Amino acid sequence: MTTEVDFYELLECERGADDATIKSSYRKLAMKYHPDKNAGCKDSEGKFKAISEAYDCLKDPQKRAAYDRFGHAAFKNGGGGGGGQDFGGGFSDIFENIFGEFMGGQRSGGQRGPRRGADLRYDMEITLEDAFQGKSSDITIDVSAQCDVCDGSGAKPGTSVKNCATCAGHGKVRAQQGFFVVERACPTCHGQGQVIADPCVRCHGEGRIEKTKTLTVNIPPGVDEGTRVRLTGEGEAGGRGAGAGDLYIFLHVAQHPIFEREGTTLFARAPISFTTAALGGEIHIPGPDGEQHTIKIPVGTQSGRELRQRGAGMPVLQGRGRGDLVIRIEVETPTKLSAKQKELLEAFRATEDGACNPQTTGFFHKVKSAWA
Repeated sequence: MTTEVDFYELLECERGADDATIKSSYRKLAMKYHPDKNAGCKDSEGKFKAISEAYDCLKDPQKRAAYDRFGHAAFKNGGGGGGGQDFGGGFSDIFENIFGEFMGGQRSGGQRGPRRGADLRYDMEITLEDAFQGKSSDITIDVSAQCDVCDGSGAKPGTSVKNCATCAGHGKVRAQQGFFVVERACPTCHGQGQVIADPCVRCHGEGRIEKTKTLTVNIPPGVDEGTRVRLTGEGEAGGRGAGAGDLYIFLHVAQHPIFEREGTTLFARAPISFTTAALGGEIHIPGPDGEQHTIKIPVGTQSGRELRQRGAGMPVLQGRGRGDLVIRIEVETPTKLSAKQKELLEAFRATEDGACNPQTTGFFHKVKSAWA
């Protein structure tokens, strides 16, 4: 029996943690256990898949509410498939099964035959430069794919799938229980409505086999943390010829040594000398586009001032234009001075009359007034 680990324990969060805490914890753990950083380690791969599953549930308000109430049972019996998630309807289905025939109605819903394959998730880490320029990258995944011998039918080549004799192809059987008629999945075909007398030797009648696939992922310029790329039909193959699910690529942008990002705006911290701050000048910042951006430093620039370069930020995803590059200035005070530099600074201090440092003069004026 498989042990089901609590999703909150997997993400190392308290049950009442907010969305930001859960996201932060997931990102930290995903970086730690990512397969690219733990090549060949099955434990890390399993841990990565588990925390990804936990985060996929807890980041969605509806899924999280259902999990908090019912635990893992909320996603069993068909409740945990990819794509949309529906937690309702179970109780009404029971009533429909019991009273549908008695009331003369026709039971709605209920899927007969092979089901569509499950959606899959793949987490990919990219650099800020990749997010800026876009890229095409190949990934390798192990997935259930359509059997190439029987073309997904599950039957041995030359034979065919037949309707189940027990349920006449309906996938359901009815039984009288006193006053009621109860409808259940056919025990012979297990609700499929069809049986295979001579199964395919390659897939043993499943219609699908485990296969390693290499896929190309095209990442458009301007993607951000958490952007999702869908590869239609590249998920798990459906049983016995049913359609395949989709593969969702979740992108994670690695931390950059220079830039921080907020939407399409890039921020960078730039320390400058106090002489450059006083006299003005310019600095050069290499952008993620590979170009050198020249930032003009006005005379008398103070520490903390933000200088904005229009159109030098990140591109707009699936749109036109770019955001801005914002440089936060930090004036650096020299810590080691030569004798000549000290002499020059002393001479400069002797000329100070307060007019060149209005903030300093104003502050100490307020201090003196307070003491007086």
